[in-house]
Amino acid sequence: MADVHAPSVSLPLGFILTGIAALLVGASWLTARPINLAGYHYGPEVVAATHLFVLGWICSVIMGTMYQLVPVALETRLHSERLARWHFGLHLVGFVGMVMMFLVWDMKQVGHFGSVLATGVGLFVYNLARTLARIPRWNVVAIGIASSLGWLSLTILAGLYLAAAKCWSFSPFEPMAQMHAHAHLGGLGFFVMMIVSVSFKLVPMFTLSEVQNHRRAGGSLALLNAGLAGLFVTILLSSPWKLVFASVIATGLAFYGWEVIAILQARKRRNRDWGMRYFLTALALLIPVSGLGIVLAWPRLPATELTAQLESVYGLLAFIGVVTLAILGMLYKVVPFLVWYASYSKAIGRSKVPALADLYSPALQAVGYWLFLVGLAFTSVATALGHESCVRAGCALLLASVTVFIVNIGTVLSHLVRPRLMPLDFKSTQPTNTQPPS
Repeated sequence: MADVHAPSVSLPLGFILTGIAALLVGASWLTARPINLAGYHYGPEVVAATHLFVLGWICSVIMGTMYQLVPVALETRLHSERLARWHFGLHLVGFVGMVMMFLVWDMKQVGHFGSVLATGVGLFVYNLARTLARIPRWNVVAIGIASSLGWLSLTILAGLYLAAAKCWSFSPFEPMAQMHAHAHLGGLGFFVMMIVSVSFKLVPMFTLSEVQNHRRAGGSLALLNAGLAGLFVTILLSSPWKLVFASVIATGLAFYGWEVIAILQARKRRNRDWGMRYFLTALALLIPVSGLGIVLAWPRLPATELTAQLESVYGLLAFIGVVTLAILGMLYKVVPFLVWYASYSKAIGRSKVPALADLYSPALQAVGYWLFLVGLAFTSVATALGHESCVRAGCALLLASVTVFIVNIGTVLSHLVRPRLMPLDFKSTQPTNTQPPS
C-alpha cells in the first residue's frame, strides 16, 4: 500500500484522523440525543447529525484512503499532493460549517459552506481524474472508481441545489423526494460504489486470491450504475418505477456478492483476521439493506409512523452498518501499514522491527466487533419501534465500540511517536524485518 506511487503518509492520516474525530462526536451525539433516531428523520438536528456522519466521518476517511490506495492499486502516481492538501483544508472548513449551520437551519450559510466543500470536492475529483488518466491499463477497479467520482460530483451539485431551493422556494420537486434522491446519489453512487470497486483489489490482496470472473465483476458495476441512474430520477419524480430500479441495484449487489464469495473460495490465506471480518460482515449487511430498500420502494406503500421509522432504520443500516463497518475493517488494514511504513521502513536491515500484527490488539478488535454488532441490532430494532431509551442504550454500545476502536488505533499511532526498535539479531533470520505481512 505504501510504495513509490503513494503520497506522504501524513496526507491520508490527516483525513483519517479527522474522520475518526467526527465519528466519535457523532456517536456521542446520538447517545445523548436518541430522539434523532427515535423520532421523525427530517429536522435541523437530524440533518446536521447526518451530515456530520456522511461528510465528516465517511467522506473524510474515504477521500483520504483514496489518495493512498488509488495510485498504488492502479500503479501510477497521484497527480498532485499539493492539491490534495488544499482539498483537506477546504473539506474541514466546509463540513464543520455546514453541520453548524444546519443546526440553526440557516440555509443561506449552508449554501456558502457547501460551496467551500464543493470546491474541495472539485479538487479531489480533478486530482483523481488526472491520476486515472495516466494509468497503464484500465480494469474493473478503475472503472468503478471513475463511476464513483461521477456520482460524487452529481451528489454535491444536488446538495447545492437543495440548499438554494430552501432559500428561494423555487423547486418543482417534493422536498422529501429531493432529499431521498440526494441521499441515494451519495450513499449508493459514491460510498457503496467506491467500496465495491476498491474491494475488487483489496479483498484479493488481503486473502491472497484474485478476481475470478471479470465479466461478473464488471456486470455488477454496470447494474449498479444503471440502477442508480434510474432510481435517482424515479425517486425525484415520486414514480412507482423506482421499484424496478431498486431491483436492478439489488441484482447488481447480488452479482457483486457472488464474485466476492468466489474470490474467498479461491483464497490461499485461509484464516481471516478481524479487519477482514469487519469488512465481510459489512458486505453481508447489504442483504437486509437491499431487502428493506425494495420494501420502501414498493408503490403505494402507506405513509405511516412505522414506514417513517423504517426509513430511519434503512439509513442507519446503510451508513452506520454497511459503510461504517466496512471502513473500520479497512482502517485496521490501512492505518497499521501507513504507520509501519513511516516508522520502520528505513530501519529494515539495521534494527529488528515489529510485524504489523504487533502494532494493535486483536483482542480489542474482537471486543469492538461484537459491541458494534450488538449495538447496531439493538439500535435498529429500537429505531423501528421509536423507543427513545432503547435507542440510547443501543447507541451507547456503538459508542463503546468506537471508543475501543480509537484506543486500538491510538496504540498503532503511538509507534509514530515512539518506534519500538530493537538491536538486530544476526544469529537468526526474521522475515518480518524485510517485508511486513499484508
